[in-house]
Amino acid sequence: MIAVWRRPPRNDSHAPLVLVLHGRGADEHDLLPVIERLPAGPAYASVRAPIAVEDGGFTWFENRGIARPIGKSLRASADLLRGWLDEIAPPAAARPCYLIGFSAGMMMAGAVLLADPQRFAGAVLLSGALALDSGIAAEPGRLLGVPVFYARGSLDDVIPLDLVRRTQLYLREHSGAELTVREYAHGHTIAVPEIRDIAAWLSERVA
Repeated sequence: MIAVWRRPPRNDSHAPLVLVLHGRGADEHDLLPVIERLPAGPAYASVRAPIAVEDGGFTWFENRGIARPIGKSLRASADLLRGWLDEIAPPAAARPCYLIGFSAGMMMAGAVLLADPQRFAGAVLLSGALALDSGIAAEPGRLLGVPVFYARGSLDDVIPLDLVRRTQLYLREHSGAELTVREYAHGHTIAVPEIRDIAAWLSERVA
């Protein structure tokens, strides 16, 4: 897979690794301004989604409507991403791995996290939903003890509200995650106050 890296100041093979997953129609460069404001200790890999979009950019899955992925496509991309991760950071390596996903990238991050929750030290899920009707594992307690930062903009009119509410219900009441929830007065974007909160959340875990 194609990725843009931000390496830690010291060449430390055990430094935490953060996979950053962009939204639909973007690419691996889209979230670099966010990464630049996050803690310097981890290695960050901003990964390009595998499916080209007709209007430009890339996406993680084919869909049947906004934020409604086709399950087979979602699972194929999740398997591809997990295989790539296993190559660059084998599970046996003493290297904590985190996920950051925005919009469609949140759906991908959620699918990868739910597929193998013990593989990840935590996840930042932004402005999206979990693909709970796409055949992903989402039984009660699936994310037991996994730190999750979930945030969205209260003015977001892109992700259907019914999917947002179902995601919030699962994360809060059924997932078992160690959950932090934030809501901001903006639309479908990542604003500076949100980045500050993400940075603080990460700093508590990767310092």
